[in-house]
Amino acid sequence: MLRLFSKILKTGVITERCKTPKNDELEQLGIEIKRRIDKKFSGSIAIREVDAGSCNGCELEIHALNNPYYDIERFGIHFVASPRHADVLLVTGPVSRHMQTALLRTYEATPNPKWVVAVGDCAVCGGEFGVSYASCGAVSNVIPVDVTIPGCPPTPLALMKGLLGLIKA
Repeated sequence: MLRLFSKILKTGVITERCKTPKNDELEQLGIEIKRRIDKKFSGSIAIREVDAGSCNGCELEIHALNNPYYDIERFGIHFVASPRHADVLLVTGPVSRHMQTALLRTYEATPNPKWVVAVGDCAVCGGEFGVSYASCGAVSNVIPVDVTIPGCPPTPLALMKGLLGLIKA
């Protein structure tokens, strides 16, 4: 064990420092989101993400919003584990028949006022799956939708623009 620590001390740090990328559009969008959230919601907004049967492409982009590059929490947007704490439901994928009841229960458990955002082509229009014996299709076929964010999958920047559109409304 001591040999390992000795080697670590002799070698030192051999990786390069991570340079923070500069993205002016991201910063301007984030500042606008933060300004509107502070005005309308007293500082923060809570989002519950629901996967209603997607391929997980949209989830990867949604999860990217929490990485150090986008860091959406600095703008007052927080993801929560319970629909009872949420202001917004972010729903991805075509609603599979098996998830229909779970989505309805999640919607009913979310306190009013609540907003629903359909993320990705599958959630917006059913995508390539449409309506079938296994799929209800678009999220709007099951619960009312306030904002749609198209794309397959939408980029984190497009997601932020969609959330800004929701907050502006």
